[in-house]
Amino acid sequence: MMMDLPEATRIHKRLPKEDFYKRLSLTAALKEKFVADVEQIYVENSLTRERLNLAKDSAVQEILLLSVTMKKKEFDGKVIEAIARQNPHSLIFLLLYEEEAQLAVYHGRLYRTPWLSKGEIALSAQGFSLEEILKGFIEQIALTEETAQKAGGISLDERLHLQEKIEKLKKLIEKAERAAWKEVQPKKRFALYQKLKAYKKELEDLQGG
Repeated sequence: MMMDLPEATRIHKRLPKEDFYKRLSLTAALKEKFVADVEQIYVENSLTRERLNLAKDSAVQEILLLSVTMKKKEFDGKVIEAIARQNPHSLIFLLLYEEEAQLAVYHGRLYRTPWLSKGEIALSAQGFSLEEILKGFIEQIALTEETAQKAGGISLDERLHLQEKIEKLKKLIEKAERAAWKEVQPKKRFALYQKLKAYKKELEDLQGG
């Protein structure tokens, strides 16, 4: 793993799973999923202004990198989301399953990278304040490479919103293409192709913008 984080931030401290979830306000169903899905949790790194020797102050006081070993690859993301929402620190998750890993962060909703081999996972701390570093982590995890390049003059949240609109349109195009292919009535098929054309034009405009 290419985790470009200073050695001074390394903690590698195990958090007892039982103590951890008892502090969370979880529904009975989520508590069961936590026990069923999570194997163990470690605090791997603690990024603070002092540890990083940063000159600029920030509203963000500490960023923790948690490694969470999962019992299964397909798990309920609400478990990770609950941990992030109820913790006073800013959290970055390194989720592990066998020889694979993915990074996750909660920013309005939970964002996760695809599952990759552990050797392909990369994260680097860049910035002159914890706020800038956290923003960089969110960009590295939440943005696709295509959206990340559209930095000209728009904020992180605007880029995330743009990315979500593009993903939604791609799904609508796939759905309309399947429906048009199956439709036997000419009028309905024509209407579907018109809808498909409009979706593709909107997608082209978004990607071109």
